[in-house]
Amino acid sequence: MENSPLICLPGQRLCLTSKHSSGHGTYERQGYVYSSLAGVVHIVNEDKTSVIEVRSINDQSTVPSPGDIVTAKVMIVNQRFAKCLITCIGDTVLTRPYRGILRKEDVRSFEKDRVEMYKCYRPGDIILARVLPISEVHSYQLSTAENELGVVIAHSEAGVAMIPISWTCMQCPKSYNKEERKVAKVVPEKITLD
Repeated sequence: MENSPLICLPGQRLCLTSKHSSGHGTYERQGYVYSSLAGVVHIVNEDKTSVIEVRSINDQSTVPSPGDIVTAKVMIVNQRFAKCLITCIGDTVLTRPYRGILRKEDVRSFEKDRVEMYKCYRPGDIILARVLPISEVHSYQLSTAENELGVVIAHSEAGVAMIPISWTCMQCPKSYNKEERKVAKVVPEKITLD
């Protein structure tokens, strides 16, 4: 544990109460110590007892919650899912990214069984997604099933930012090549009528 710090999320079970007593950033329930913060686990030795504490990373207590809209970068895409790094929650830029996973069945709300992941997302794409209720400890499950969610920034093979031309396609303004994506319908926050 000295080499790499143990990072935990709120509600994550850390140890038995017989091993360490609960300290700052933790709580006890039914014989176990749980984390009440997102942060780094520290074990403090006091006299004959050891106390387990959780200290927040750079005082950032913002973690993705179910229902939040997040900005994420697609890292890996295969036939069943895309692995992402969550970099923003709403307008809040995170000091460290969180891992997210976007499953094939959560890409869109219709014809879920006909989704081809590589036609929706590619590594390097920046997406908007909604956080689903937590089912795994190590990553957040994401959904882009709403029209406003999906790819917002994508680069072509020429390295140029592509322009959305439909809700399923983006085009490179340099080479005019078209690539399939699950494009987000970005809604402007303020609409002014002249």
